[in-house]
Amino acid sequence: MTYPFLGDPAQYVGEWLCGTGPMVDVAVSSRVRLARNLAGIPFLSRCSVGQKRELETRLRREIAACPIAEKVFYIDISTSAEVDRRLLVERHLISREHAEAEHPRGVAVSADETVAIMVNEEDHLRIQVLRSGLQLIETAQRIQQVDDALEDRLDFVFHSRYGYLTACPTNVGTGLRVSVMLHLPALKMTGEIEKAFRAARDLQLAVRGLYGEGTEATGDFFQVSNQTTLGKKEEDIIEEFRQQIVPRFVDYERRARDGLLKRQNTALEDKIFRSLALLRSTRMIGSDETMYLLSLVRLGVSIEKIKDVDLRTVNELFLLTQPAHLQRMLKREMDPQTRSAARAEYLRRRLGASSS
Repeated sequence: MTYPFLGDPAQYVGEWLCGTGPMVDVAVSSRVRLARNLAGIPFLSRCSVGQKRELETRLRREIAACPIAEKVFYIDISTSAEVDRRLLVERHLISREHAEAEHPRGVAVSADETVAIMVNEEDHLRIQVLRSGLQLIETAQRIQQVDDALEDRLDFVFHSRYGYLTACPTNVGTGLRVSVMLHLPALKMTGEIEKAFRAARDLQLAVRGLYGEGTEATGDFFQVSNQTTLGKKEEDIIEEFRQQIVPRFVDYERRARDGLLKRQNTALEDKIFRSLALLRSTRMIGSDETMYLLSLVRLGVSIEKIKDVDLRTVNELFLLTQPAHLQRMLKREMDPQTRSAARAEYLRRRLGASSS
């Protein structure tokens, strides 16, 4: 079955971009991920190509038979076009490593994109649930349902002392990774972002860019996640993030925004409205500049300076102006210069072009 967004990605945007949920002005989305491996089968790094192929075929069949969601689509990454693999990365449904690997692999995705199950990534299975805003309890409950459904059909390798065994030692135990995407433009503008990073290090957290490990904090987005899972209960990790870690980052960012509004209100408004005006009038624009300007527009919407653009629209534009999405929407490959012109036209259309 063909996944709908491979036809027109603008018509199918995931629930996590809807711009609703607690603390959504700063906490863009919540993600919970589980790493699982099948008992009796070597970790992927020790499997032959034939074993990987057999594993992918088996897991594809078992996932299809599980009551994971009303509609689940399976995408064979091995045979997918390069633009479609990049598109899956842009939508946060697979990792860059999964897209670039060469062995048999795939991903199962629910129709609303809240659930994604990578097959043959670093582990045999990487299960994730993604929601808008700070919804960690709901996200954790949903992933538990998916995990239980899979475990009814599959025997996961589990040690009585260490818990779930995984390819990377940092995931041993619960196999749980909690990640919240934060939008921190004010901390970046005030130079206080290092304060947030120091707090993260003190709490033994990992801070990564928009697309995870090894990526830059494009558009002032940062992913904050736990680094250890051994010796901790799943519910304790979730509660620590929900009650302590994320609220602390949200408080840092909101204080920085309040400070800018009190001491540099005119300068802040100038940055915000210049950014919006440029996006509404540009004729050529690259991805990085788009992300920078949209970040300021998102800040303007969040602090109610901009009244005629909503948060969902800005969130969608962060996604739909990425290279693979543009090429899929326009149904043709484009060089960077052509993409810059197409991106500008799309931004003008979505944001309402100026009359100049």
